[in-house]
Amino acid sequence: MNALSLRQKGIVGIFGLTQALAYGSTYYLPAVLADPISKSLHLPCEWFFAIFSCSLLLAAFFGPAAGNAIDRYGGRKILLLSNLLFAVGLLLLSLSVNLIGLVFAWAVLGMGMSLGLYEAAFATLAGIYGDKAQKAIMGITLIAGFGSTIGWSTTLFLLDLLGWRGTCATWALIHILIALPLNFWVIPSTFLPQVEKSSKSDVTAKSLWILAGAFSITEFISAGIATHLPRLLCDLGIGLKGAVVIAGLLGPSQVFSRWVTYGFSDRYSPITSSRLAIILYPIGGLCLLILGIPTAALFVILCGIGKGMLTIARGTLPLALYGVAGYGLRTGLLAIPVRFSQAMAPFLFGLTLDRGGASSALFLSIGLGSIAFMIMARLVPIKRSA
Repeated sequence: MNALSLRQKGIVGIFGLTQALAYGSTYYLPAVLADPISKSLHLPCEWFFAIFSCSLLLAAFFGPAAGNAIDRYGGRKILLLSNLLFAVGLLLLSLSVNLIGLVFAWAVLGMGMSLGLYEAAFATLAGIYGDKAQKAIMGITLIAGFGSTIGWSTTLFLLDLLGWRGTCATWALIHILIALPLNFWVIPSTFLPQVEKSSKSDVTAKSLWILAGAFSITEFISAGIATHLPRLLCDLGIGLKGAVVIAGLLGPSQVFSRWVTYGFSDRYSPITSSRLAIILYPIGGLCLLILGIPTAALFVILCGIGKGMLTIARGTLPLALYGVAGYGLRTGLLAIPVRFSQAMAPFLFGLTLDRGGASSALFLSIGLGSIAFMIMARLVPIKRSA
């Protein structure tokens, strides 16, 4: 796998920034704005997160169609349309005065997420670079890994300065004035049409089921842990301040693991990296369950490393297994169970914590992680014709 050229690095760098803005202004927005918006509209906060979960499911539903469109027509127009939908959705969110307005705004944002997050970005890169897109995909995840940092810090700053309505309106302007022009400038209008060829459909379908099962299970674990991590650590007996500090290791661990994966991508296949990433979840859970508080930081770091590596795998593994033809459609199909897991994990993981405490939540993550590893162990490389 060759290193990126200087021009490719520039494209990946800017593309990574627009992805960080896309995630920061949508996927990571509720963590900061759910409470002030709910209070302002006199709605239970749980309703806000329920609407957000539905928007993730909407994004999953339209993901395959978006991926197929990118395969056939390229990603430039699709990603530009996503910036427009993000801007409109955020503007509608800033103008919401009741539940109906909130639902409508997140419906538009859900449509935008189906067109403008990782799956669409990966498929666009496949259309630009073909089978050589793996390095570019890794590069984007390195930069976009700071989406939570950029999103949370920017949203908090704007919230103090402008209130939640002004914050949403400013994010809409950021998409129109920054993200959209950058995507227009950086994404080439030329691309390689990637219409899927019919061959070995039984083998392909079986391996897709394997990937869907492994990715959705691990996404359930990572989303549940990320949402409830400080609370889980507090339940084990760690003070709130200490729990927040330890939980803060999750993000840097993800970025670090992506750097390592990027550097060693020539030595290890995406299948090997995926298996290693998955097994880190049950290993970390067992350490914390058996050895207790002294291994809390290790648990968080291992979860972060696993999450970071699997984010890359979701883009590179389908490309390595099946090639470029039909790549966008496949990543869109794989996103359906992943988004469903993302939507359900906060509620179900939190319910497990409420009913059984931290030990039950750790048993759940250990068991699911072990199942995901056994599923991924069944995956074998597919021989592709040149």
